[in-house]
Amino acid sequence: MKVSFIIPVYRNEGSIVITYNKIVELCRVIAVDYEFVFINDGSDDNSLQELISLYESDSKVKIINFSRNFGQVSAIVAGYKEVVGDVVVNMSADLQEPVSLIEEMINKWKAGNEIVICHRIDREDSFIANNASKVFYKLMKYVNPKMPKGGFDFILMDKKVIDGLNQIDERNRFLQGDILWMGFNVAFIPYNRLKRTIGKSQWTLSKKLKYFIDGLLNTSYIPIRMMSLLGIIISFLGFIYAVVIAYNRFINNTPFDGWAPIMILILIIGGLIMLMLGIIGEYVWRTYDETRKRPLYIIKDKFAKDEKNN
Repeated sequence: MKVSFIIPVYRNEGSIVITYNKIVELCRVIAVDYEFVFINDGSDDNSLQELISLYESDSKVKIINFSRNFGQVSAIVAGYKEVVGDVVVNMSADLQEPVSLIEEMINKWKAGNEIVICHRIDREDSFIANNASKVFYKLMKYVNPKMPKGGFDFILMDKKVIDGLNQIDERNRFLQGDILWMGFNVAFIPYNRLKRTIGKSQWTLSKKLKYFIDGLLNTSYIPIRMMSLLGIIISFLGFIYAVVIAYNRFINNTPFDGWAPIMILILIIGGLIMLMLGIIGEYVWRTYDETRKRPLYIIKDKFAKDEKNN
């Protein structure tokens, strides 16, 4: 069997070669063939030079070099289109995922599971990063009940799963949701995410927020349904309140005094309307983004020994 490793790279200088060596050593121990598909996502450090050195020393290394930074999801999607192995392992180059789990993942695949997910049960990260991740995936679990606690990035998939993912032609994708949506047999392996020892995480708060919004809007109708439900509740309460005011005015001859309650209602309802318009705007933007049909990424260079280089 042949295992294809998809590894997106963005400012991973110093950890790329270590990650490569660990994986190659394991593949030799468990006697499986391999290939690497590294995607350089517009790194502005020496990451590309390190990748080219690996490419020159190992014919099983492929490199896709983006023209600029298009994001981790785009890099992974590009890798899916290049792999030729029987199974594909998606992992990062930051040494935070235990390479030793790959053997167990392969064994679970051999047992009949087309998807094997290593999900994080704990993280050796900072307090803020750790708790932000817990909140993110707890909210995601309401949207997608199949989402494991702690989320996942370290995945093994059968080639037919990759073929299915390559049929999805969408922008602003939530890959974890796409994988769980496919319907294949899934096995889960819990693990502790290791502390990053080389470099600094490029997964910024803005990127996390963008990914959360993609996950919320791309995999669920909950926001639209919540808007409808909220609109019904407010309309019902407003009708009841109007009846109470009319009854007191015409039956009890009690005037409605004070502008404070009116201002409170206007501010609350106005805020809700703006929130709803913002949610609708997100859907409209995604619809517009799809109709433009721009590519997810632009490849500047491609390095592959068995293909004509671009």
